[in-house]
Amino acid sequence: MIDDVFLKEFGLRLKMFRIKSGLTQAELGELTDISEHRISDIENGKCNLTLKTVNRISNAINVQVHKLFIFDNS
Repeated sequence: MIDDVFLKEFGLRLKMFRIKSGLTQAELGELTDISEHRISDIENGKCNLTLKTVNRISNAINVQVHKLFIFDNS
């Protein structure tokens, strides 16, 4: 998978789970100590992130890490 497509798909999954969790980008930012702007960039596939950051986000939205990486490629 091309890097840009991967980041975009990851961002879409994150956004879906964030919304299911009932959180705004600002609220997720507060829970993870990540700026709202950076959350937006992640959701829009505009920034790469570390596994530590992925783990913090998954804990905040109460989703197992691996579920953020299950992309629908159909």
